[in-house]
Amino acid sequence: MTAETPRPDQPPVFLVEDDAAVRQGCAQALAIADIAVRGFADAETMLAALAATPPALVVSDIRLPGRDGMALLRELRAYDPALPVLLVTGHGDVAMAVEAMRQGAHDFIEKPFPSERLIAAVRSALEKRALILENRQLKARLEAGGAARLIGQTPAIQAIRQLIGTLAPTGVDILINGETGSGKEVVARAIHEASGRSGPFVAVNCGALPESVFESELFGHEAGAFTGAGKRRIGRIEHANGGTLFLDEIESMPLNLQVKLLRVLQERSIERLGSNTPIAVDCRLVAASKADLKALAEAGEFRADMYCRLNVVGIDLPPLRQRKDDIPLLMAGFLQEAAQRYQRPPAAWTPADLARWTAHDWPGNVRELKNIADRWALGLPDSLNPPPSAVAAGTLAEQVDAAEKGIIENALRQTAGNVAQAADLLQTPKKTLYDKLNRHAIQAEAFRD
Repeated sequence: MTAETPRPDQPPVFLVEDDAAVRQGCAQALAIADIAVRGFADAETMLAALAATPPALVVSDIRLPGRDGMALLRELRAYDPALPVLLVTGHGDVAMAVEAMRQGAHDFIEKPFPSERLIAAVRSALEKRALILENRQLKARLEAGGAARLIGQTPAIQAIRQLIGTLAPTGVDILINGETGSGKEVVARAIHEASGRSGPFVAVNCGALPESVFESELFGHEAGAFTGAGKRRIGRIEHANGGTLFLDEIESMPLNLQVKLLRVLQERSIERLGSNTPIAVDCRLVAASKADLKALAEAGEFRADMYCRLNVVGIDLPPLRQRKDDIPLLMAGFLQEAAQRYQRPPAAWTPADLARWTAHDWPGNVRELKNIADRWALGLPDSLNPPPSAVAAGTLAEQVDAAEKGIIENALRQTAGNVAQAADLLQTPKKTLYDKLNRHAIQAEAFRD
């Protein structure tokens, strides 16, 4: 068997050919065309390699020792029916190759063939494979309810993922309840992505809009509708046609506009300011509130009929303090994003860091955790108090040692475990820093990429 090293960004083509000279020639032609390839002398060896390296496609001679190309085709179809198989035939095997195509082979090439014919056939099969994989990924995202955005494995988050997958395709309007920073917009975007709707996701923060522009912002206006309206403007509701309108902090919406929005939800049409012409809109409403809308409705601070219209289907997001088991997954994901955003090596953390994060109450929820991750990725302290069990209760010397250890660990974190750079950062001799590493039992390797 001969093998070419596949490119890391491209699954290899598996080439099965018992003639070493032909195998080598085909492998070289594909490699020159920048197509990753691995060569095998028989079907058995190739099948053994499937577990470790799934191929992009398989090119196989029909005449092989042991399993022939037809038997290999049947096994590959059982392994992955969408895996393209390209058969190479001798002159007398054309009828067999045609039968193989009826059984699912992608194409066949008759010997002898120029390298250009092989490369063209392989590229055609690779394009087909790429389209199949893209469709698979899209289907997986839809079946997952677009909930890949929701990081966490606690029962509450798993239940929300399942709920999103169930509700998203239905088109029903949804109310999301949750504290500030708990991820309401993340859930709303997941619902939109899983809905299959072709229009845009349009987000409006009701709490950030001045009442004077609220109506124009949502419904739009015609030219001359009011002073300063020099030209027609499409409102957010109309812009969300075919997609999803996300109204965050809907409890902040003025009562008079709640009446108009209720009419939109009932009739699915709007009228721009300055116009009497109704415009049909097909948008799905996802609203979010950090307040108890039922209590507000009972107090007369939110329209009861609007609350009843929104409360048909609700999703309650737990605060982070109620799902602290998700903190390691969340922090890992946020740190990876921050490392890419700031072009820095991934930041490490210690069990003591995790204990401190777990002990925190997180009043700002996931948003606060993300901010901490950004600071951590930049090598800045997280500004959180240590957990009560970690607060030094010993002598002054013990507390000073603990503080010194924390400072050294932070320097190593900023320099990705480079002791020489950490010594420069701390303005201390490298030998002195090594002595302190030994005294505090700090492993510089733990902070390296």
